[in-house]
Amino acid sequence: MIVTLIVFCEVGFWVLLAAGLATRYLLKMPRAGMALLLAEPVLEVVLLVATAIDLKNGADPSWEHGLAALYIGYTVGHGHRTVKWLDGHAAHRLGGAPPPPKPPKYGMARARHEGRIWLGTLAGGAVATALLLLATAYVGDDGNTESLRSWMFAAWRAVGIHGVIALSYFVHPRKDPAAGSAVAARHPEDVPDLLVRGARKNEEQV
Repeated sequence: MIVTLIVFCEVGFWVLLAAGLATRYLLKMPRAGMALLLAEPVLEVVLLVATAIDLKNGADPSWEHGLAALYIGYTVGHGHRTVKWLDGHAAHRLGGAPPPPKPPKYGMARARHEGRIWLGTLAGGAVATALLLLATAYVGDDGNTESLRSWMFAAWRAVGIHGVIALSYFVHPRKDPAAGSAVAARHPEDVPDLLVRGARKNEEQV
């Protein structure tokens, strides 16, 4: 039942999102559209209540309950950013607004962007862990809570992997290839000298 409800919530998320954006920009009813978008968290509340009821009725904790906690955590950590990104594109394509700014591609600006996304993953992992801990305490010693604990490790493993990826942008920032071309254009007299040095270095290596 829990897996079916997760699928229902996921489908419902996109249906409400599409309905909200269409109402805002196609039907020109911004308040009604915003109300539909704000109804998104209700799906997570329904899933949370259903999971609690399932455990209360004697269901053994399983991977389904852990998956529900991770789904809610992901929605908390990244749902707002996803809705905001899609709303910006809908406003541009359907409402005539200017195109939303693209995320930075290079340098520390890109690193900070990746860091902010990782903070969403961190928040999602924390929410999922809190829900799993509450479920574990609710079940107590009478049930097998090993599956719930394994999902905690899965959540923080995902946070750790994403953290390493985000950190790599700070350690090795991506360089803008256009920056080197701009430097060469400002100092064209240095280009032949650099070419000669490179050729000499290659000869020495040979």
